[in-house]
Amino acid sequence: MRFRFSRLAVAGVAALALLATSAPATASGTGGPKPTIVLVHGAWADSSSWAPVIERLRRDGYPVRAIADPLRGLSSDTAYVTAYLSTIDGPKVLVGHSYGGAVITNAATAVTGVKSLVYIAGFIPVKGETIGELAAKSSTPLPLITTPVPGGAEVTIDPAQFRAAFAGDLAPTLAADLATTQRPADTRAVTDAGATEGFRTIPSWALLTRQDHAISPDLQRFMDTRAGARVTEVDASHAVMLSRPDVVTKLVEQAAR
Repeated sequence: MRFRFSRLAVAGVAALALLATSAPATASGTGGPKPTIVLVHGAWADSSSWAPVIERLRRDGYPVRAIADPLRGLSSDTAYVTAYLSTIDGPKVLVGHSYGGAVITNAATAVTGVKSLVYIAGFIPVKGETIGELAAKSSTPLPLITTPVPGGAEVTIDPAQFRAAFAGDLAPTLAADLATTQRPADTRAVTDAGATEGFRTIPSWALLTRQDHAISPDLQRFMDTRAGARVTEVDASHAVMLSRPDVVTKLVEQAAR
């Protein structure tokens, strides 16, 4: 991965801007429309982190949306994503990275047309469970910094340790850019409990990242197995959508078919 984050961000914005002019894609061999791929990022990232995956999905003919997850708390983020999903007609595949996995788990059954869920190194809480409770089971606790803000507190990853924790297989300059531009998450993202379990009724796929130091592989495996997901494992860091976009795209397209 040799390009700088500024180029990544531009690519992400360009890909998202083209969505409004995209014609409906046709599923190969079916004559019907391909499902819209809806990408939901997690904490300490933004929609531009999906840029390499967006490029590949669009090249393969899939309509794509990348939602700007507010990161204000699981309950409010779920409501926001649910409202966004209700504006998308036809079949949908929901893809959640990290904390975004919890959001799609909660939002999936509130709208029609969701045909599959894809967890990319994602959290998959059951009803009544919090991200904080799950994270406490991880063998690799994150080096977080908590900052008081009006009405609560926000957490970020210590920039000095960001690459080791989040993006160990990215170039140092790109990881440094990601650390600098990381979006803080409200602490309610880890204290709000899961409300629904979309994976109970919707087929699920999961990408397990074996070099992950943000959500340990053992914790991912526990959640993926509990959810009954079809699991693919890859040697990659938590930032797998940037370091291994081909693998992410392949799994998403499997779920879409």
